[in-house]
Amino acid sequence: METLANWDGGPGPWILFFPLIWAAAVIGVVTVLRRTAGRGGPWRPMGVARPAGDSPLAVLGRRFASGEIDEDEYWRRLSVLEEQFGRIGKGGAA
Repeated sequence: METLANWDGGPGPWILFFPLIWAAAVIGVVTVLRRTAGRGGPWRPMGVARPAGDSPLAVLGRRFASGEIDEDEYWRRLSVLEEQFGRIGKGGAA
């Protein structure tokens, strides 16, 4: 162990690993913070609540795109939304 600590009187080549370890730690922390920034922080589980700005049409489109509902179900629910809120594509509720 003494040989590693005193490589010809200096700290030795292992000292180069400290900046690499610090860089990896900083990159890891930044990555975690960036991934959780839009979800309310790292302590709230993913998928608990949707943002308040999601419209019913956006939720319906997302469910259709992910394959949760088929095309017939999509069109049926879209017609119900249009009856409930008026023409969705023409500026919101009538």
